[in-house]
Amino acid sequence: MASMLSFPLPKLSTPSVIAKAAASSAPVTSSPAAAENAASLEQKFGRKGIKFLDSPGDVPTVELTVRNGSSVKLHIPTAHVTSYKPKVYWKDDGFEEVLYTIPPKGVINSSSNSKGGIGLVLNELSDQNPKGSILKTPPQWTVKDADNDSIDAVQIELSSTSGTLELTFVVTLYPLSVATAVIVKNNGRKAVNLAGAILTHFLTKRRRGAGVEGLRSFTYTSLPPLSSQYEILSPSEAMKTEDPGWFSFGWEPEKKPGEWTTQEDKYTVMKHKMSRVYGTPPAERLKKFYNTPPSNYEILDKGRALFFRVIRMGFDDIYLSGPGSLAEKYGNGYFICTGPASMLVPIVVNPGEEWRGAQVIEHDNL
Repeated sequence: MASMLSFPLPKLSTPSVIAKAAASSAPVTSSPAAAENAASLEQKFGRKGIKFLDSPGDVPTVELTVRNGSSVKLHIPTAHVTSYKPKVYWKDDGFEEVLYTIPPKGVINSSSNSKGGIGLVLNELSDQNPKGSILKTPPQWTVKDADNDSIDAVQIELSSTSGTLELTFVVTLYPLSVATAVIVKNNGRKAVNLAGAILTHFLTKRRRGAGVEGLRSFTYTSLPPLSSQYEILSPSEAMKTEDPGWFSFGWEPEKKPGEWTTQEDKYTVMKHKMSRVYGTPPAERLKKFYNTPPSNYEILDKGRALFFRVIRMGFDDIYLSGPGSLAEKYGNGYFICTGPASMLVPIVVNPGEEWRGAQVIEHDNL
């Protein structure tokens, strides 16, 4: 496995295995590998810290574990990260689930068609469909490679194809962080325009006390999320206004899409419903110099006294949303949906070229 990213991931102590992917390969065909079950994958790719399991319905899932006990679960056919449990307290059982994931109705502990978690979203844009359409529904991902480094870092690499696009998705787990990265290679003769994101649904203990730090002085506009198979709120649901209720002092309704606002507060309070993109207005990008969104920001869960830093690579924007009162229909807990995105200006992948993007979630809670 060759190194995947041309830029280093910050604060990671094992650079030798950072975000690897094959440097060159023929287009991937999913038919043979799609039939592989967990036992076959375990024989091929299983090693210390990497274990393949069959979830209900005989759907292969991989669990990554590092030395301090932090773990990640990944649903292979949909490249959906359904669980991330890092060690956040010094006590022996000091692990906390970070992701808000909803399993399919009537299927316990299954990640097939589950919602939330961490999901890669890639929508193809065209003159006929400027809002974009999902590249392949459902996307069929297969295991391409796996690696570890004395179980201080473990990694799984998935591959898929959609038309002329060759896709690679890599998940790397470290003791204090998890990285998810994507490579899109265009093997066709025409340029392809994409909108994309790596969206994480962060679990918070309660609605009050959920927030974000690090977006002060940056501009944003209201915008619906990209449509995906992992979405909890659809684009139309995310944009519906809600009654803020009593005692919502200082609350102001979100402005219309296309109206830009500069955030003045140090903290973004996520109690109320919102759907925003932090980025540079497209017209501003025509200037020689312009401001860009921060490369990192922090998710705050005051209910559990935890925070997680989100690092953006390759993507131009940051997507951020909260469900407000709509979270009540999904059960206990609350969630913040956020991640690096390119939604305002298309990602252009020219013939024979590659585009790369990544997200790192890290913490200093210990």
